[in-house]
Amino acid sequence: MADLAIVFHWPPSAMDELTVLDLMDWRERARVRNSAE
Repeated sequence: MADLAIVFHWPPSAMDELTVLDLMDWRERARVRNSAE
């Protein structure tokens, strides 16, 4: 969840209603977006 907060600037309340699968999907998006090319 910290990855999402840092990369997408989301507060914890924005992630409260996400399922574990949604969190995993968004975490991967954050990883891709933040990875060095």
